[in-house]
Amino acid sequence: MKQIAILGAGESGLGAALLAKREGYGVWVSDSGMISPDRKNALQDAGIGFEEGGHNESKVLSSDLIIKSPGIPTKAPLVKRAMEEGIPVVDELEFAYRFSAGKVIGITGTNGKTTTTLLTYHLLKEAGYDVGLAGNVGQSWACQLVDKDHDWWVIEVSSFQIDGFQTFKPTIGILTNITPDHLDRYEYKIENYILSKMSLFKNMTSREKGIVFSEDPLTQKGLEMKKLKADLHLISLSKKQEKGGYSDLETLEISANGISVKIPASTLPLSGKHNVLNALFAGSAAMIVGLDEEQLIQGYSTFKNAPHRMELIREVDGVRFINDSKGTNVEATYYALGSFTEPMIWIAGGVDKGNDYSVLNDLVDMGKVKVLICLSTDNEKLKTAFSGIISEIRETQDIRQAVAWGQELADLGEVVLLSPACASFDLFKNYEDRGAQFRNAVLELKEKQKA
Repeated sequence: MKQIAILGAGESGLGAALLAKREGYGVWVSDSGMISPDRKNALQDAGIGFEEGGHNESKVLSSDLIIKSPGIPTKAPLVKRAMEEGIPVVDELEFAYRFSAGKVIGITGTNGKTTTTLLTYHLLKEAGYDVGLAGNVGQSWACQLVDKDHDWWVIEVSSFQIDGFQTFKPTIGILTNITPDHLDRYEYKIENYILSKMSLFKNMTSREKGIVFSEDPLTQKGLEMKKLKADLHLISLSKKQEKGGYSDLETLEISANGISVKIPASTLPLSGKHNVLNALFAGSAAMIVGLDEEQLIQGYSTFKNAPHRMELIREVDGVRFINDSKGTNVEATYYALGSFTEPMIWIAGGVDKGNDYSVLNDLVDMGKVKVLICLSTDNEKLKTAFSGIISEIRETQDIRQAVAWGQELADLGEVVLLSPACASFDLFKNYEDRGAQFRNAVLELKEKQKA
């Protein structure tokens, strides 16, 4: 019996363990931290051995295969030693791929991948396809495969997960964009990060379809560094495409399989240029699968995005409160700010990731952002960046205070936007916690007394 060691007992680790057990492997789960009670119970019920609070190196290194959590870098000492000893090391998605007969739509990108993934899944599901959702959203792929396979899988993949791919080959691969992120994992070299993202396509042939944004400069650099063999479909906001998608922000034009459709942008329940791009990516993939114009319109019109992504929480006294807590980098916030023409109160801040805020200057200048509310334990870089550009800057560590100021300062028809451009770990557990606290604070607001 072949032995598999699994490093990390999170969502992906547990799923990989259960699938490996079903496939007849001897399985050992090792976590350097503590394993949650629910996951311990699941492992015990399946008869899978485990350890927590550290790794038994000799036991791990006696395995035939190691499946590691995507959060564990290949330079981690135990992983490095395993690779030096010739033990294959993969991630959960790579392992799961080997046990699915379904076709895969793999979606990556620095920004937009979650919305594109959810929308692609929704379009196929609404059209009646047998489709599953996995990867960075929903339940782990391996865990789902224990019970059921699907004809199609829509899978969101991070660069960390792509780094663990060996045989993983999407039928349709989507790269939404590339902007600097996670560079600490890539030796602070943007070229390494670009190559990681481009590796989504590395096993694809001319029979598979690749979809990329033609106006994204780092994607173009990636195409120069690593030529795609996949049949290329381009997404554009400047030029109509023979294969792919184009929009003038009024109409979506999508072409695939020799067929073209035109759909009014007003069909989309999502606002902003970035969401038009997401819709073009998802629609192009859906048309490649086989959806027609009517099915696309039906799917677009019934889609509801995930929480914390340009989510309208509530309108109070004619002011819209928008939760974009998922906007954890400058590029995501750039898209969020650009989604509105109305004056706004902007709530931003958190753990700075070496941000260059100057790219936002054109969007916040000319009085579009009336007030910046800095929500962090250290706001100096943010305040310095926008001093003299935004006329009023306030700061707080209390999200309820930030929301209350938003209500006080915004006028009828304006917007209060939470789009932090930063990580959340100074004041919150994660971006979901930050978004949930923002939502609760907005829901607690009382309408102003009418005169």
